[in-house]
Amino acid sequence: MPIKEILKTIYAPHKAFREILQNPRYLGPIIIMILFSAASLASTYVILTKTFSEGTLPETTDEWTENPALWQTPDDCIVKANFEDYIAGRIYGNRSIEFFLENGTEISASLGDIGPINCSINKGYSKLYLRIKLIEPQTPPENLSLYLYSSPEDYFYRDLTAEINKTSMVWNNLTIPLGDDSWNRVGNADWTRINGLKLVTSWPESSSLRILVDGLFFGGVFKPAMDQATDYLTSNFAYAFMQFIIRWVFLAGIAHIMCKSFKGNVVWRVTLILIGFALITMFFQALANTAAFTLLPTLKYPFQYIGGVEGEAAVAYQKLMEETQFVNQIFTYIQAVTMIWTVLLCTFAIRSMTEFSWSKSLLVATVAYFLTLTLEGFLV
Repeated sequence: MPIKEILKTIYAPHKAFREILQNPRYLGPIIIMILFSAASLASTYVILTKTFSEGTLPETTDEWTENPALWQTPDDCIVKANFEDYIAGRIYGNRSIEFFLENGTEISASLGDIGPINCSINKGYSKLYLRIKLIEPQTPPENLSLYLYSSPEDYFYRDLTAEINKTSMVWNNLTIPLGDDSWNRVGNADWTRINGLKLVTSWPESSSLRILVDGLFFGGVFKPAMDQATDYLTSNFAYAFMQFIIRWVFLAGIAHIMCKSFKGNVVWRVTLILIGFALITMFFQALANTAAFTLLPTLKYPFQYIGGVEGEAAVAYQKLMEETQFVNQIFTYIQAVTMIWTVLLCTFAIRSMTEFSWSKSLLVATVAYFLTLTLEGFLV
């Protein structure tokens, strides 16, 4: 019975491989492959229950600061895309929006028809991310204000002057809280219905004015990865299935070639089946990983990580690594034990097939296994 052979491989491998050698069948390795794929599926499910990613609006790219046509300004203000000075990142595109006024004291730029957006404290977006760069003039603005509109007569506004770097030619990275008392309310403004925004920058004296805007996102809402569980689980099951097959075939193939080179009398079908039984370790590794992942804290991937801006993403990633350090250590120990266990089982399998000495069997198993992992790294 394949199940009996699989179990015996665990507690009495020297006997198990000799018995399998008498009647080698593919059913055992196939069962192990299915068990491994199922255990990998379970570990992915556990991770998904712990994982949350910050959702943004827009969702996948900063479309509001990619298209100048979306912005409304006074007729004498020139609006265009700037392809030379922008924020580079995964979702930031390849341009910023440039506002230029040849002679004036104020740049007013509005973005309409973006809602309704829920920015209420309980269930809405709680942050607004904005990058702004002051180019001209060299003197700092006397006012920088942001307006969020429910309707033309009903809006919130907030003075951002104190929150920016007064030095020109520097990108300001603003994270502005939403839905709280730091905003001034006009009319019947409603945080559950934000339909537009306006950015107003003014200087005390008339001059040439130029500013850049990039990376405008609503954020602060963390969405569970379980919302996309079907896609993740399906792809993971396929990945686990492919990983097992690649490791199985490569490990058996390399071991078979090495045994042949050492004048071993081996048959490919037998080698493939015995090595397949030795990979029962992959199933137990996946089970151990699943148990370890239950110890993970809640993982929140913030906008700074998702945005992919150099430096910011690295800091966010480092913080996540610090939060998962304990589980990562356990994961490393599990991997080390699995490697040693797999090499030992392959040693028993090779010795059973070839009657090689223990040292030669161990050499073949070790080289074949680690060469397989190296090749696998290029494919999976």
